[in-house]
Amino acid sequence: MHRNTHNKRKIINDPVHGFITIPDELIFDLIEHPYFQRLRRIKQLGLSHLVYPGANHTRFHHALGAMHLMTQAIAVLRSKDVEITAEEQLGVTIAILLHDIGHGPFSHTLEHSLLKSVHHEDISILFMERLNEEFDNRLDLALQIFKDEHPKKFLHQLVSSQLDMDRLDYLQRDSYFTGVSEGVVGSDRIITMLNVANNQLVIEAKGIYSIENFIGARRIMYWQVYMHKTVVSSELMLISILRRAKYLYKNGHDLFASPSLKVFLKNDVQLEEFRNNREMLMHFALIDDSDISTSIKVWQSSEDKVLSILCKSISSRQLFKTKIAKDPFSSIEIKELQLRIINKFGLAENEVDYFITSEKLTNNAYDETQQQINILNKSGIILDIAQASDNLNIMALSKPVEKYYLCHANVD
Repeated sequence: MHRNTHNKRKIINDPVHGFITIPDELIFDLIEHPYFQRLRRIKQLGLSHLVYPGANHTRFHHALGAMHLMTQAIAVLRSKDVEITAEEQLGVTIAILLHDIGHGPFSHTLEHSLLKSVHHEDISILFMERLNEEFDNRLDLALQIFKDEHPKKFLHQLVSSQLDMDRLDYLQRDSYFTGVSEGVVGSDRIITMLNVANNQLVIEAKGIYSIENFIGARRIMYWQVYMHKTVVSSELMLISILRRAKYLYKNGHDLFASPSLKVFLKNDVQLEEFRNNREMLMHFALIDDSDISTSIKVWQSSEDKVLSILCKSISSRQLFKTKIAKDPFSSIEIKELQLRIINKFGLAENEVDYFITSEKLTNNAYDETQQQINILNKSGIILDIAQASDNLNIMALSKPVEKYYLCHANVD
């Protein structure tokens, strides 16, 4: 009789956390699944590599890192007599492993262009439900935790909150690969300070300075990486490219695109369609960064002037200029720039919007109106970090910072 001796308890060498062990055979099978392997072909930071050349790490990489931190967090909580069963451990580990499985190519850019207000978390749930069918309902508990329907609320908070394993991994990983060292977070120290009180995830009081550092690092990473003006510029250009491609498809033009990408260029796909049409999720599972990148490369020679200019610009990194201000830009300045862009590129008036955008960007390093970061003091009282901290910065960081961007094609 043939016996399956295939070892599924693999060890993966990760540059951020060192050796990562796959903790369960079911998790190995989920990692092997094409839905999850697709994440190897989706960059964690989209177009940020145009600013930080090292930022080529993937969502696959990040998901494994978050899974590793979850394994550490469970061990710490159990050592403090927090009851977590073997089934709950597996469920919460699967939930964090699959938390980003619904991300599309270039992630948030796609949510603004190809899809109609479909959030990646909703698609993650659809993928998890589809995997649950394939794996004989063994993901029931993971789905319950992911959707915050499990009675142990702290399990969901480990997956999704203002201090979850997702954030702890991506801040470290993104600072490592961009080289922005201010974003480095002591995840080991923070995880060691985790505890549970009143069914809520809390940080023991002696970990308060690590949390202050975490919130400060998050703020720095937002302005230096995630909302860096050149990153914003490239993302707005990509949104314009996909908007124009969709417009051309709707007006009878047939552009080069992979079959599954064509589905999303031709149709305004909403969440209901993903739920009602099984084929739609299959098409989504077949697109990644390479579908978009190859299309852009080909569209450089498109007969459509707008699409061609945009694709040539982003391919050769001739990115739009970006100005930042504390107040909105005047309509006079915007109008003047529009006229200069029309004249420079020989555009029709209804085409200029692809080449100029004015946006408001908001950065909340810590939002005390959301699920709070709770500090457990020595008397057993739970306080929100903004109240518990003697660092006035934390109070300041809990207020949203707004900046205005004016992003436009170079007319000099």
